[in-house]
Amino acid sequence: MNFIKNYFGKPLLKVPLAFGAITGLLTFVYFLALYFIGVLPLGNKKSLDFGIHLIMMAATCWYYRKYIGQGMLHLWEALSICYIVNTIAALVNGWLIYFFITYVDPAVFTDYLAEMQRLLMEGKAEMVKNIGEAEFQTMLRNVATTERSDIISDELGKKTIMGILPIILISMILRRQSYGIYQGTKKD
Repeated sequence: MNFIKNYFGKPLLKVPLAFGAITGLLTFVYFLALYFIGVLPLGNKKSLDFGIHLIMMAATCWYYRKYIGQGMLHLWEALSICYIVNTIAALVNGWLIYFFITYVDPAVFTDYLAEMQRLLMEGKAEMVKNIGEAEFQTMLRNVATTERSDIISDELGKKTIMGILPIILISMILRRQSYGIYQGTKKD
């Protein structure tokens, strides 16, 4: 038990885990806000919640640099922090959405599938021209066989892909390290 406590007690893991959980809750609040204003919360409008991820990743790096690193933050620390925040937030949000569409309002999921099928059918002519009829029918079948649990892996996968470039940029902007070892003392 002490091993687990010591492992998760390290600030490089503890701080981003906490910020990631908060980020996941905030993105779920965004999901609920879309739901309560009558917008399909699993549609394209949901992808705007990645802005919350970006803000919280930057805030976590800033917090770690100021309070843990005493003004220093290496690039590898910032990258680790951002990836942990992004992954934990996606997992928390994915699971909360899964519980919501399973136990609170299953109609959200069925409406989402109907919307996806409608969008595919609207763009059928263009898609068939680009990818062929067989591939289009495969896509249509995949939408019909989508399970509620696929929301979790979909959330994690999309946030991971969306986060690659912003995580690198945030890490490079917020890093700060001492270059004192490169400045040798001059001998006269």
